[in-house]
Amino acid sequence: MKISLYATLAALALATPALAEGDVAAGEKEFTKCKTCHSITAPDGTDIVKGGKIGPNLYGVIGRQAGTYPDFKYKDSIVALGESGFVWTEEEIATYMTDPTKFLKEKLDDKKAKSGMTHKQSKKQEDIVAYLASVVAE
Repeated sequence: MKISLYATLAALALATPALAEGDVAAGEKEFTKCKTCHSITAPDGTDIVKGGKIGPNLYGVIGRQAGTYPDFKYKDSIVALGESGFVWTEEEIATYMTDPTKFLKEKLDDKKAKSGMTHKQSKKQEDIVAYLASVVAE
């Protein structure tokens, strides 16, 4: 019985999504650069971060199928990634931010894949992802 209880608790711990290991406060500060293109708006319309509309709303992006935010016109490569069943995880978002075009080329095995993101995030990706995770965990 003890082993069964421990196994159940271990399975639950593994099934529970963990917040990113970055620094939430540093990520919030770093996100000020991202808000030029992205907003973080809750489903009820509350602006957590009022930002641009060039990129999709990033509220709940972790766990969302790529290229599926309603009423946003994605590039074909992101849509294709989503149609493959790809769902954003904290790790995948951090990797994507590092080099979006390279990420898509590798994931889609398509040398012509392109990202709509106009820059690369060379540092603090984990902090930004921790911040994104924190705004929906509140």
